[in-house]
Amino acid sequence: MASCCSEPCPPGPDFAVVVRRSAVSGRGHGMAAALGISVGVFAWVVAAATGVAALLAASAMAFTVVKVVGAAYLLYLGVKALRSALRRGQELELDLPDPGRRSSWAAFAEGLLTNALNPKAALFFVALVPQFVSSGASMADTLVLSLIALAGTVVWFLVVANIVGTLRKVFARPAVRRAVDGLTGAALIGLGVKLAATSRP
Repeated sequence: MASCCSEPCPPGPDFAVVVRRSAVSGRGHGMAAALGISVGVFAWVVAAATGVAALLAASAMAFTVVKVVGAAYLLYLGVKALRSALRRGQELELDLPDPGRRSSWAAFAEGLLTNALNPKAALFFVALVPQFVSSGASMADTLVLSLIALAGTVVWFLVVANIVGTLRKVFARPAVRRAVDGLTGAALIGLGVKLAATSRP
């Protein structure tokens, strides 16, 4: 459930962001990005349960605006990663100091925006949520469903962040880091182009 809550399988931009943040900046930043994505999932479930996501999915203009902004953001992240990969002479220490709270918040915001600006999530949850929430469901029922989706997403992406973070010394090697930046950058650009081409069903 967790891997498909934030986006349709196979893994998409959420997964790429967590992997890159964990590999390049360390486990802490990967976990911060994972928490940001989880907040986005929570918001999408609430939006779907309250009908807001359905309005977004039904409105051609709203869907297009979110799609364009989301695609542009993924392209920005992808280009940023590729520029990092192409930067020559970049040396990384094996034991990097904690860059600080500000960078952790940046990772959190990156995860949140990646998920929140994905209109495919609206389509996914509009189709999924009504199967679990009846028309007469209370706000308590909606909250429970949202918390379940949040918990599943948190567990999945925290596991990913910890697995990649455990291999930090491997990813800290300059050649490996450039490879990670290049692969995730290319993946994010491809996902951005794919998102831009997405149409409402």
